[in-house]
Amino acid sequence: MTTTGGAGQRIETAAQTLWEAPDVVHDSKQVGPTGRPLREIPVPPEPDHTAPALIVAMCNQKGGVGKTTSTINLGAALAEYGRKVLLVDLDPQGALSAGLGVAHHDLDVTVHNLLVGPGKVNVDDVLMNTKVEGMDLLPSNIDLSAAEIQLVNEVGREQTLGRALAPLRNRYDYILIDCQPSLGLLTVNALACADGVIIPMECEYFSLRGLALLNDTVEKVRDRLNPELVLYGIVVTMFDARLLHSRQVMTRVVEVFGDLVYDTVISRTVRFPDASVAGEPITTWAPKSGGAEAYRAMAREVIQRSGR
Repeated sequence: MTTTGGAGQRIETAAQTLWEAPDVVHDSKQVGPTGRPLREIPVPPEPDHTAPALIVAMCNQKGGVGKTTSTINLGAALAEYGRKVLLVDLDPQGALSAGLGVAHHDLDVTVHNLLVGPGKVNVDDVLMNTKVEGMDLLPSNIDLSAAEIQLVNEVGREQTLGRALAPLRNRYDYILIDCQPSLGLLTVNALACADGVIIPMECEYFSLRGLALLNDTVEKVRDRLNPELVLYGIVVTMFDARLLHSRQVMTRVVEVFGDLVYDTVISRTVRFPDASVAGEPITTWAPKSGGAEAYRAMAREVIQRSGR
C-alpha cells in the first residue's frame, strides 16, 4: 500500500493494530466497487453490553458528503443488530435532529446546554428517544453556533464534550457524533473524546483532496489531546458506477488508504433525501432498498472490526 507520507503511515499502522479485521470469506468470482473481492460478513451475534460505548466521530470538513445521512443510517443499522446506539448532533444546523423528525428549532435544551452550562442541565433532560428502537439522540439547533465563542476562554475547552458524554458511556454500545463541516473547536471536542474517526467521503475529486487536511487534524489531536485516537475507516458515498470519474476516484482512494476503505460503498440514490424528508432512517422508511442494505452491510463491517 502507498501512503501520503508520515501521517498516512501512522494512521495505517494504528488502524491495523487496533482495528485489524478478522478473517472473512472471499468470493474470488466477484469484485466489489472498491476493486477488491467481495467479502461475506455474517450477521453479528448479540452483544453482551458490558464494555463502555465506542465513541465514533463522523467527520469531514467538507459539507454535502453524506456525513449526516451516514450517521443516521449507520446508527439505525447498528440498532437493528441489537446494539444500543446514541447519536450526538454536534452541528448547529441540526440536520441530524431534523433527519430524525425532531422539531429542533423549538427545543429548549440541546447539546449547547451541556457544553456551555455544565451542571445546570442534566444530560437526561436533553436525551431523546427516536423512532428506532435502541437508538437515542442528543439534539442540537442553531443555539450551538455560539458555543465556540462561549468556550474559547474555558479551561480544558477541548474536553467539554467528553465530560458531558462520560455519564452515558456505560448505557450504550456505540456513540456516533455527527460533526459540523469544519475543523473548529466543536469538531476538535468530538475528536478529543472519540475512540476513532469514520470519514464519509463523496466519490468526487475535491473530496479526495480534502482528506489530507483532515488527516493532519486527526494527527494533531492525537499528538496533543487524545493519543488513542485512530482512523477507523473511510466510507465512500454518492458512488455512481456508471461514471468514469467515480471509478477513478475510488481507485485512487483504495490505492492510498488500502483496507481503511470500507468494502461497503454507498451509491447515489434519491431514496436518501426522501427518507430525510420523512424524518426517519432509510432502514425503516425503505427497508428493502439498496441504500438500507448498504448501511446494514456497513454496520456488519463496523461491528466485525470493532468486536462490539
